[in-house]
Amino acid sequence: MNASKRSAESARKTRRPNGRPLPGWLAFVACLSALILGLVGPDASAQTADDAPAAESAAPPAPPPGGYKSGLHPMPNDAETPLAFMPPGSAASPVPSEEIYPPQTITIRFNHKKHTKDLKQTCKSCHAAAFTSDKVADRLMPKAEQCDACHDVDHSDLNAVKAGTDANGQCVFCHIGDKAGEKGAVAPMVLPNANLVFTHKKHLDRNIQCGQCHGQVGELELATRDQLPRMAGCFACHNMSGAAQGQAKGACTTCHTARNDGRMITSFTTGNLVPPQWMHNAAHTPDFIDRHKAVAANDSAFCGSCHTTNECTDCHDGRVRPRKVHPNDWLSIHAQSARQDNPRCSSCHQAQTFCADCHRRVGVARDTASGNRLAGRRFHPPAAEFTTAPRGPNHHAWEAMRNLNACVSCHTERDCATCHATKGLSGGHGVNPHPLGFRDKCGVAFARNPRPCLVCHQSSDPLVRACQ
Repeated sequence: MNASKRSAESARKTRRPNGRPLPGWLAFVACLSALILGLVGPDASAQTADDAPAAESAAPPAPPPGGYKSGLHPMPNDAETPLAFMPPGSAASPVPSEEIYPPQTITIRFNHKKHTKDLKQTCKSCHAAAFTSDKVADRLMPKAEQCDACHDVDHSDLNAVKAGTDANGQCVFCHIGDKAGEKGAVAPMVLPNANLVFTHKKHLDRNIQCGQCHGQVGELELATRDQLPRMAGCFACHNMSGAAQGQAKGACTTCHTARNDGRMITSFTTGNLVPPQWMHNAAHTPDFIDRHKAVAANDSAFCGSCHTTNECTDCHDGRVRPRKVHPNDWLSIHAQSARQDNPRCSSCHQAQTFCADCHRRVGVARDTASGNRLAGRRFHPPAAEFTTAPRGPNHHAWEAMRNLNACVSCHTERDCATCHATKGLSGGHGVNPHPLGFRDKCGVAFARNPRPCLVCHQSSDPLVRACQ
């Protein structure tokens, strides 16, 4: 009913029962009331609502007080990750090598456990690229558009990402930072390439599943670089021997990057790559200079994976001499140390190549030309003390009995036989080297080892027959 009809109806009802019209003032009041009712009545209210401007769209959902908590750390509340969830080999190497795996910057939150356990997603659902990857430089993280299938967001144009109305479609739902997505910007993730030679495809084709290298990622929330493989875990396959090894070769350069000469690259921006302690006890700790000879003696090819022969000789021939090994005045005092404990010297030095070569260069070797021997450079005392009778404290006989190893570091048996061998066929001077009373016990010495006797004596020598 419009306003004019309501006004007429009101006027009709105001007539007196006898049909006579109401007074003029009363009719005026009735018409005015009807007009006011028409302006503020239900129809007018509806028309006003229809003509009102549309309300502004609701603000996007805000994060809960304190922000989102899950997916920020491997375990809730940043608790310690159980060893059972870590990659194989983590007991020997608790943290991954920074030289092999440079530090990362992860700027999203992601709950692997929710996606794999609750949403029944597999590794391949997000990381399908890993199943065809044949080099470390391949990008294996899922593209942003892949998230759009479940999240209320459109990443089709990364320069103009469109957030939806649901909470899971807002930038701050996944990206770290209170202002993530402001002006279209989010903090970038930094995932440097590993310094390795590795192909995911070959491992997956051999039924080596993700957890055998990365641990139980499905039990974690955020996966960090702590889930990257450990070499101790790789050795479960790559350190086999014989037929068990198969195609999992154990050479260092199977996995490690190498130079053109075949040696490993060990210097990186994050530090120098050195062996771990569990590998041949070869950790380059401060005491390694004392232990390295045993490591090198056990497997010199292992050392050669990183070091050249020149690096060894530079130190061992004295050109680069660690002060911890020998003091600065070592050249002056090494003769006394060599006399006292020559076997210890020979644990590093070769007498005939290292010691003798040096002595020849400076003119103190027996076979050096006399013209090269400077005054005062005689190694042994004068002959009157060292070789001719009577025997004194400096006589060579006492030196030989005290430490024969010191003698043979320069001399051979033939040098001794020149004087001590019997005359005649043996070519010696017949100088008797044996102590008093030796003939009474020579039989025991000959029976134990006749070779030293035959250096000076012929087998037909009557003296030898007497000892047989």
